[in-house]
Amino acid sequence: MKKIFILSVALALLAATSLPYQTEAKQDWETLFDGETLNGWHRYNRKGVTPVWTAKDGILTFDPSLRPKGDYIHDIVTDKSYKSFELSIEWNISEGGNSGIFWGIQEGESFSKPYSTGPEIQVLDNERHPDAKANPKFHQAGALYDLVQPTKDVCNPAGEWNHILLSIDHDLNKGSVTLNGTKIVEFPLSGPEWDTLVSNSKFNDDCNFKYFGKFKSGKIGLQDHSDKVSFRNIKIRKL
Repeated sequence: MKKIFILSVALALLAATSLPYQTEAKQDWETLFDGETLNGWHRYNRKGVTPVWTAKDGILTFDPSLRPKGDYIHDIVTDKSYKSFELSIEWNISEGGNSGIFWGIQEGESFSKPYSTGPEIQVLDNERHPDAKANPKFHQAGALYDLVQPTKDVCNPAGEWNHILLSIDHDLNKGSVTLNGTKIVEFPLSGPEWDTLVSNSKFNDDCNFKYFGKFKSGKIGLQDHSDKVSFRNIKIRKL
């Protein structure tokens, strides 16, 4: 009986000491997807979200077969803008599929696509999609698309879940991508090093990408790249 009492007291003390940390940690993170609706998201440069994106059982899915005829652009973005943050998100790409996760997105008549302003973290089936073979250095899953290559391929295959932690810290001028627990990409966010990266990429085009990566605050986006893709456990916390 005495042993049971001591064990009960010990467990109570452990709960009391761990609860504030758990509560604080939970409050640090803002959920961007509630698991059942598309509240907090809208179609890029438009209002609302069409049924091409579905929310069910905690999973957000883009299905190109649900597109209305003649309506082919369905990138979605958050209603809110974010500056320095950590974004935690899981993704599951279809076989041969391609998608992306953007940040720093601006909307308006001056911008036609999310990637007019927002850099992209690549979501890809590395084994099957031609991008991974044509330009494996800069187009693999987890890459800062067309700018910085992953140091390792730690991607799970198509049909399995992958976790990305994207860190964007403008105070430190530092961004990074951690894929499935391994940091695979680091990059500056502005300055001469960033300018060099852009100048050596497809974004070195003042006509179409004059404002690419220029904004410190912007929206988070998920890409319609004509392939089925799913996301879950999407959350963000400010740095």
